[in-house]
Amino acid sequence: MSGHSHWATIRRKKGASDAKRGQLFTRLTREIVMAAREGGGDIDSNFRLRIAVDKARAQSMPKENIERGIKRGTGDSKDGVIFEQVFYEGYGSNGVALIVECVTENRNRTVADLRHMLSRLGGNLGESGSVSWQFRRVSYFSIPAAGNDFDKIFELAVEGGADDVTQDGDEIEIFGPVESFKTLIDALRKAGIQPDEAELRFVANQEMELSVSDTLQAMHGIEQIEDLDDVQNVFSNLKMSEEAMAAMEAE
Repeated sequence: MSGHSHWATIRRKKGASDAKRGQLFTRLTREIVMAAREGGGDIDSNFRLRIAVDKARAQSMPKENIERGIKRGTGDSKDGVIFEQVFYEGYGSNGVALIVECVTENRNRTVADLRHMLSRLGGNLGESGSVSWQFRRVSYFSIPAAGNDFDKIFELAVEGGADDVTQDGDEIEIFGPVESFKTLIDALRKAGIQPDEAELRFVANQEMELSVSDTLQAMHGIEQIEDLDDVQNVFSNLKMSEEAMAAMEAE
């Protein structure tokens, strides 16, 4: 899992163009919308929304865009656009299993775009349940290692019900059962610890290991799926080796 997080960090560093920035704003806005819909529009009581807003501010998103996203989520917006969160399952290149999280106001467009992309990659869109049995859903937190004490976070996380706490380079990662999400959020907030990421994500029960070249091909395919307008996250069972990560970073 840390490999996937490191890969995302590499992508953020490389994706600095205006087009990527506009796409990032769209994705951040949808995160804000879904967080506000789930927990309300008060960032003091809705920690997921607070993280989404902090991420948007860190990318210099205009204040009015953030406020508009919150209003859409709480139903106070008058624009009539209603977003919903949907998950699709399928296979990408080299038979890599995928769960694709989307936030959309038009399911027909989203599924057509995703089916077309998977077909281009030599994969296919599957039925509900065709892939998800290979994954489990977990609570996930990523915390900057700089300025934070690993032992303190480890103790706090275990007390909050976490299954695993790891440090990989510049970040500390916490994994736990879905039902521990709120407990862990509350514990981190009480301790004054601000995660960079706090979400429910899918983790493969068994990862698929490929050659470096096939891994890169699959990774580039996943990047193309991530670049679709309605896609928020792509979860896969692809194993990210050190060699493949180094090759990706060197590109």
